[in-house]
Amino acid sequence: MLLPECHADDPFAKTSSIHHVIRRIGHQTLSTTIKYKKPPFKPGPWDLAHATFYEGGSGTFGGACGYEDVEKLGYGLNTAAVSATLFNNGQKCGACFEIKCIDSPEWCKPGQPSLIVTATDHCPPNYNLPSDNGGWCNEPRVHFDLAKPAYLQIAEEKGGIVPVTYRRVPCQKNGGIRFKITGNPYFNLVQVTNVGGAGDVISVQVKGDDKLKWTTMKRNWGQEWQTDAVLVGEGLTFRVRTSDGKSSTAWHAIPKNWQFGQSFESRKNFRGSLE
Repeated sequence: MLLPECHADDPFAKTSSIHHVIRRIGHQTLSTTIKYKKPPFKPGPWDLAHATFYEGGSGTFGGACGYEDVEKLGYGLNTAAVSATLFNNGQKCGACFEIKCIDSPEWCKPGQPSLIVTATDHCPPNYNLPSDNGGWCNEPRVHFDLAKPAYLQIAEEKGGIVPVTYRRVPCQKNGGIRFKITGNPYFNLVQVTNVGGAGDVISVQVKGDDKLKWTTMKRNWGQEWQTDAVLVGEGLTFRVRTSDGKSSTAWHAIPKNWQFGQSFESRKNFRGSLE
């Protein structure tokens, strides 16, 4: 007979990827640990929205998420400012979407090319205008205000606003998760970027190699995470959790002689499948 320590009536109800079970064979009791590997993040269902574009450059397309230069950070110019319904107070920063222009033969590019963008900014609502005539990012609308170079890959500039179909897709990244610390010895901000898989970080913990125990950080804005714990003089390990419930621990990602303003790349990242 095989009985888990928790959820005996439903062995798979526990959300953790590690299950401890007790196996009784005759008069002997054996304790076993079973690891369940979570599947890679996969594309979600298609849905409908609209897209516009805005002017700017690599230094302005990541403002509300804290990405000071989207090209230097590896996001390129295939980026989008998303309406509040998607933005979710910054939680969706770093999430990736596949977008296609539809139902507008005059303005959609021939062949319905597919565009994958990263959410790097917030498209604020304008309640002085109706949602169907200028207030494109008013809640509860789902809207993508694309960086102009991205928009021009799927639609003609004169189109202005076009209907699109979209879905969440895994973020495909080169290298590991990156961490940048700014602030001062009494207030630390950690920017988390280049996150693969689901892409959007929902929690960050930090641990030092000396005195600092595991400490949960708070979202300051976008993907900037804060703590007033003393990090100076500690080598740092980070545990990052994304919206699909997966965690990645970047052990010893930052050496103890780090300085404010420096960036470090870990050796680990999340993966995803486009199938």
